Amino acid sequence: MNPRLLLVDDDATLLHFMSEYLQEEGFQVQSATSGRQALRRLYDGRPDLVVLDIMMPGMDGWEVCARIRELSQVPVIFLTAKNTEADKLRGFRLGVDDYVTKPFSLAELAARIRAVLQRSQPLRAKQEAVLDVGPLRVDQGRREAFLGGRRLALTETEFRLLAALARRGGEAVSRQTLAEEVWGPNRLGMANALRRYIWLLRRKIEKDPQCPQRLVTVRGFGYRLERDPPLD
Repeated sequence: MNPRLLLVDDDATLLHFMSEYLQEEGFQVQSATSGRQALRRLYDGRPDLVVLDIMMPGMDGWEVCARIRELSQVPVIFLTAKNTEADKLRGFRLGVDDYVTKPFSLAELAARIRAVLQRSQPLRAKQEAVLDVGPLRVDQGRREAFLGGRRLALTETEFRLLAALARRGGEAVSRQTLAEEVWGPNRLGMANALRRYIWLLRRKIEKDPQCPQRLVTVRGFGYRLERDPPLD
């Protein structure tokens, strides 16, 4: 089946040209001209990727992306005339997979879409699994995690981080790998954010976050989620 795209932009002319071109490239395309319409299309159509304009009246792309991340891990590409580092960091913190800066060629957009879909395929296949790492259970399909049967109250970013570690339970995972899986390949400036989210996650899974036994630091490399942590 051809990949399903959801295109979101309040510029009806640009939306028409994007839709026409991408359909000719073999994609199935749905479109939306507002944030609220986009969320309805997302829920009904279950697209494989969302192309989302940032600067829209009413509910802008930032808010739409945040709402999407509450519902789904579908890949998102931002369309934007803003190309500052601060804007990109804000997007990557929301879980955006790539940026396309206006003006752009439709061929470039199609290439970016294919690249993001290709990167996301192995991860999406793994997301069907339920992962057990010692007393931790991570249900990637339901986006839930449990410790000893108790459901953990995790933010979306905390969940992505825990899932990335759980997929390699018992193995050391580099900081670079974790940053890429949590925030995407364009992870500029995420070293401090990773340390902060490791600390936030430890507060939820460790008896004493100052002396972690489940989520341990591998000095000079990254972190490891222990399969057999000492009993509390």
